Amino acid sequence: MNVIPQWLSLLLISVASGIGLLWVFQKTSDQAAIRRTKKKLQAHLLEIRLYADDPAVIWQAQKNLLAANARYFALMLRPALVATLPMVLLLVVMDGYYGKQPLPVGRPAVLTAQLGEDLDRAAALQLEAPPQIQIETPGVRALGERQVSWRIRPVGEVTGELRLIAGGVTVTKSVAAGDGPRLLSGRRVRSLPALLLHPGEKPLPAAGIEWVEVEYPSAGVRMFGLETHWLVWFIVISMAAAFLLKGKFRVTV
Repeated sequence: MNVIPQWLSLLLISVASGIGLLWVFQKTSDQAAIRRTKKKLQAHLLEIRLYADDPAVIWQAQKNLLAANARYFALMLRPALVATLPMVLLLVVMDGYYGKQPLPVGRPAVLTAQLGEDLDRAAALQLEAPPQIQIETPGVRALGERQVSWRIRPVGEVTGELRLIAGGVTVTKSVAAGDGPRLLSGRRVRSLPALLLHPGEKPLPAAGIEWVEVEYPSAGVRMFGLETHWLVWFIVISMAAAFLLKGKFRVTV
């Protein structure tokens, strides 16, 4: 049972993220240089309007405007780089809660395993599921892509694990079906770089399987009478919070 509504938690996280971005810009950017550069941009734009009939002045103003723009983007680069990694990790985790919904009971879904080159193509693969999940087809191989897929169908609400036995080693994949939002992991991976984009479960063991994926349906979030993708709400609300509060943080962007 959710402690607070999904839309409210998204609203609070988005506002907090906007405040966090302001804090990062305040601590890592050269605010004095940004303000000077923005004044130069405004001056060069005004110069172009005032001397529209003087080609030489316009040409020089345009060159100065391009230089000021380059300077502005350079000043924004450091805070943007500092914020990128934590923001990417936050968005990946949020997508597991707001962007996906559990498998609907009674509807089929697909489980896919990506095999590594070190796993024999002829190796037997066996899938086991909890009682609330029916396995409707044997594993269908796509030899060229080294993938094996099964069609599964939830027959009841469940939060459990699928078990894939390959080459004498058993790996598991979380699965959820039923109503209500929850944190979901669509893909469990083996490599550490891939774990940055799919951090919902610990890495797979070195069992010849690169990843295992359950195809969850996408979800939307309803807020203020409108339902859309959660990322739209996140961008709009976090940017609005940053814009409204930048004066209190004395941040120029």
